[in-house]
This record gives sequence, C-alpha cells and structure tokens, in this order.
Amino acid sequence: MTGRQTTPSLLTPAEAAVRPGGFTVVDVRSPGEYAAGRLPGAHNVPLDRLDEAAPALRAAAARRPLLIVCASGARSARGCERLAALGILAATLEGGTSAWAAAGHAVERPAGARSVWPMDRQVRLAAGSLVVAGFAAGLAWRPAHRLSGLIGAGLVFSGATNTCGMATLLSRLPHNRPPVDAVSFEETLARLTA
Repeated sequence: MTGRQTTPSLLTPAEAAVRPGGFTVVDVRSPGEYAAGRLPGAHNVPLDRLDEAAPALRAAAARRPLLIVCASGARSARGCERLAALGILAATLEGGTSAWAAAGHAVERPAGARSVWPMDRQVRLAAGSLVVAGFAAGLAWRPAHRLSGLIGAGLVFSGATNTCGMATLLSRLPHNRPPVDAVSFEETLARLTA
C-alpha cells in the first residue's frame, strides 16, 4: 500500500482541478481514445494493461496520489478496484474526461488528433448492429436468430463479470490504436517511474 495517500476514492472535476500537478493522472482508455483528447499531463495505461504497469504505478503513487480517468468514470472505477487489489490506492474522476471538459477545464488534444468514440459507445453500436443483423437474417433463415441470443448472453455475462470481450476486440481496430508518433507503453512506464 502507498499508505501516504489520503485522497478520496471519487473526485469531482472541481475537486481535482484545485490540485493542479497534485496527482499523477493515468488515463485507462484505449490509445486511440487517449490520443483524441485527455487531461493535461495524463499518462496512457489502458485498463487491460494495469497489471503489467503495477510496479510503475506503485512507484508513481509513492511520490503523489494517482488519479485514474477514462471517458465517463466507469473504466476508471474498475481500474481503481484493480489497483486496490494490487495494493495501490488511487482516486477516480467522477464523470471522467467528459465531465472534466464540460466543466470548462483544459483538455490536451494533439495537432491533427482524430475524434474517436468512447469504447462504451463503440460496444453499444457493435452489439446493437449484431442483434439487428441476427434478427433480420433470422427472418430469412430461422437459425440466424441465434446470433441475437449469443450477443444478448455476452452482454449479460459482461454485466455480471464487469468485463467486456467485445471492448477488448474493438480496442484492436486501427482507429483505436495510437498514432505512429505516440509515446510507447514502455516509455509511459519509464516516465511513471522517473
């Protein structure tokens, strides 16, 4: 445990903004989402790589509190839970980067950054499209209705386990990958430990 950290587990954008530089900000979104806009000074450690980054995050947390962020706060809350299980305390930003920007706080956007939908929106579009496709195909060939059932079962499993296989697959699509000039994951870890 970092022991020295006394930040609450959930901070509003206003509470986080009054402590500029008071946090090591870790953005757990996909590299593509991160590249589209982030809190100033945020480091990108995708949610599915938190375990791998644990030593670097532990070192960063020893120097100053961690603030975990995502688009809406859902993935960052999961990230905080995962880090707590690893003995690393962290706070999360209520409402994520969306709430931060809506409150009028600065958001870093690299020149030429492309807009990427938040992962939860991408998942809803993909799942909904597959359900509609399964339903429509099932009108012509009855067994195709099974596709809709499988997607529904996957969504129930995702909700029950707080995991999302579809998000993992979608994060590998080209538009969700980091730009070629992005800081590598290894460099991010080095910056967190420096």
